Amino acid sequence: SVSNGANRPATAMAREIAEIPAAAARLVGRSDEIAAIADRIRAFRPRAVVVCGRGSSGNAGVYLRYLIETQMQLLVSSAAPSIVTAYRRTPDMRGAFFVLISQSGRSPDLVSTTEVAREAGALTLAIVNDDRSPAADAADLVLPIGAGPEHAVAATKTVVLSMIAGAVLVAGITHDGGLRDGLRRLPERLQSALGCDWSQWGNSLVSAPAAFVAARGYGLGTSREIALKVTETLRLPALGYSAAELRHGPRAAITPDTPVLVLRQNDETASGVDLLVHDLREANETVFLAGGPECTLPWIGDDHPAFDPIVMLLPAYKAIEAAARQRGLDPDRPEHLSKITQTL
Repeated sequence: SVSNGANRPATAMAREIAEIPAAAARLVGRSDEIAAIADRIRAFRPRAVVVCGRGSSGNAGVYLRYLIETQMQLLVSSAAPSIVTAYRRTPDMRGAFFVLISQSGRSPDLVSTTEVAREAGALTLAIVNDDRSPAADAADLVLPIGAGPEHAVAATKTVVLSMIAGAVLVAGITHDGGLRDGLRRLPERLQSALGCDWSQWGNSLVSAPAAFVAARGYGLGTSREIALKVTETLRLPALGYSAAELRHGPRAAITPDTPVLVLRQNDETASGVDLLVHDLREANETVFLAGGPECTLPWIGDDHPAFDPIVMLLPAYKAIEAAARQRGLDPDRPEHLSKITQTL
């Protein structure tokens, strides 16, 4: 990216992307501290999990859902804050583990939903960047992600760190050695991924009327997050889909002018992703593939499938930041958005 005279990235978004590997290393290094939270959850023996978050935090929640359902085999539901704030109803939360994910921890609807969940019998956890926020005060347990200040409106550090926090927590609950090994390798892989240049995909967005991002399983939250960043930073309509879902109705909207970024991790979902890529290529659509033996974007090679979708966020974020500047937009200050969104 463009740098200023001090040889630092010119935008806050670019600087914050560059800070992710070091912040990830600090968070992974706190696994013993997070183990105490994991012990409390294990002792609670939840019968189900409810994940609450909006925007980028909601996308981190989608990632956490797949991690919990595959690794802990517990049913996960997404919270609907309007049930509490608009309809004034209180779902029965006895025996449920309620997870709030929030960058600021200050959106009134999320705070209220957490308070009501706790009163309704749930064990509540706030995964937040600000551990002195109202959301942190509302929850039984607090897991600070330690991302540090984030000045760009488009969240990057906090999204990646929220996903990693969930992974460290699940590894602590399950004592899964494969997850723990993958987490130890994660900061180095994040650092390496900063060198992956996805500008070929980013350049395709500059004149596109719309864009699509597709993945499956652990990658679904990442696909939705990348699409959201394209929308808010480039002012370009973009949608993140399951690779399976994209083969249904949404497929009709794809043309060679609407680039499709496909993310592939090396697990049981890979064959379905490969089939989508094959079909899109047969139709001469504009496809960019990350991961796997046929990837067309620079990649550092496959590792633990639960963590590769997190790593893929970094080159995608970098490409979006550069494309925004190419379009004459300020990636730090998207129109009509602020760092703390007040919703009820």
